[in-house]
Amino acid sequence: MDTDNSPSLLPPCQLICPGLVKYSVALEWQRSLVQERRLCPELADVLILLEHPPVYTLGHGAKLDFLKFDPSDNEYELYRVERGGEVTYHCPGQLVGYPILNLRRYRQDLHWYLRQLEEVLLKVLDFYGLKGERYPGLTGVWLEGRKVAAIGIKVSRWITMHGFAFNVCPELQGFEKIVPCGISNRPVGSLAEFIPGITIDEVLPQLTASFVEVFGGQLIPSTLTPEFN
Repeated sequence: MDTDNSPSLLPPCQLICPGLVKYSVALEWQRSLVQERRLCPELADVLILLEHPPVYTLGHGAKLDFLKFDPSDNEYELYRVERGGEVTYHCPGQLVGYPILNLRRYRQDLHWYLRQLEEVLLKVLDFYGLKGERYPGLTGVWLEGRKVAAIGIKVSRWITMHGFAFNVCPELQGFEKIVPCGISNRPVGSLAEFIPGITIDEVLPQLTASFVEVFGGQLIPSTLTPEFN
């Protein structure tokens, strides 16, 4: 771990695993949690790990050229949101992580934070004996040339939102309707292609352990649930 603070000095981080949550609900939930922490920076950090029903999201300023469908006539939901990055796809079987962290407790450096998120996912792959990779100039994690994890963040007053999407065992057909992350020459893959039968429930404890190893501190399970419909 490479932080400015000792792990023993970090306050506990709430761990919330609500299962399958609509994207719109999770988005408003994140915004609410961030706003609370902008007003009261002493509030605990939060790590939300969940799945979404099928949905496409466009980062701030993302090009519509990377959609292979008419955004006004689409069977799936589509959102333009404040994170960085281009277009991506979420669906069941993909483990989505939304860390709501006060980077003043760690390091006030966005590049450092992105590399730390990648490191969490690389450690999960390493646990399964798989060699994940970074590619210079790109954000995310690849496995034998296939992108298995996408990352897009938003940071406001050093409070983070959005995060990562780790393809554990999703149906990948939805990615065929977009140019994922604006990268046309590298295919999308999943952990299940390398470990048949693996599930979200199996990966969750490995991911939380890797998160603690990389960021330090302690994860405390919470029953907090979103109040949005």
